[in-house]
Amino acid sequence: MLELLQHSFMQNAFAAAILASIACGIIGVYVVVKKIVFISGGIAHASFGGIGLGYYLGINPMYGLLPFSLLSALALGTVSKKSKIPEDSAIGILWSFGMALGIILVRLTPGYAPNLMTYLFGNILTVPRFDIYMMLGLDLIILGTVYLFYKEFLALCFDEEFTTVQGLPSQKLYLLLLCIIALTIVVMIKVVGIILVIALLTIPAALSRKFTYNLKKMMFLSSLFGGLVSVSGIVFSYLFDLPSGATIILVLCLLYGLVGFGKELLERKGVSFGF
Repeated sequence: MLELLQHSFMQNAFAAAILASIACGIIGVYVVVKKIVFISGGIAHASFGGIGLGYYLGINPMYGLLPFSLLSALALGTVSKKSKIPEDSAIGILWSFGMALGIILVRLTPGYAPNLMTYLFGNILTVPRFDIYMMLGLDLIILGTVYLFYKEFLALCFDEEFTTVQGLPSQKLYLLLLCIIALTIVVMIKVVGIILVIALLTIPAALSRKFTYNLKKMMFLSSLFGGLVSVSGIVFSYLFDLPSGATIILVLCLLYGLVGFGKELLERKGVSFGF
């Protein structure tokens, strides 16, 4: 492990893993509890249009990804709540639109689009220092927003109608939550890519839910599981020359299966892990 840290690209990879785990650990809990996994996946895939826009304009694709993901979140949230179109249909349409737009813009970009596969499937070993600083800034925004609106988000996730009855702006809170999810997706893009981002957003939170239903404890456990698995996945991908994003998700899925199976066996013997 110490030998790996001697390389600057590995230092960046481990830093990116920790920052992504913090974001997905906290926001992923809201996604799982409120059961908005599908709409989160819609935001992730629709944001590919921003990556294509970045390539087309000749700028860092992250500059196109950030505003486009926020616009996608606002569009999906507004359409799903106010449109007569069924929510799943609206998500599918906007999901497809973003992906199609991104593909066309990449095709119209002169020359070769470098590192495109990184945004689709992730490659944490190639994360530059600039992206680390950007991820850190987004993490601070996410943490600050959750700190300020923790009680409001809690009410929104468990009983949206009660939130409205209490006079809270549930629609605006919902859109704000989707925007924070969009920022979390931006943080995780370079780690596992658009295709696999929904797994890192949901599996650690679902895993933590096996041990507790306390929201704060779930956030802590989810971040911990995400961090440990991401670091392990990086090490495995480096040692065995495997795709980093896919390796992280594979390890995470295996851990979820093992914990679920082991917990069920132990509970049959009267051992409880809830806290």
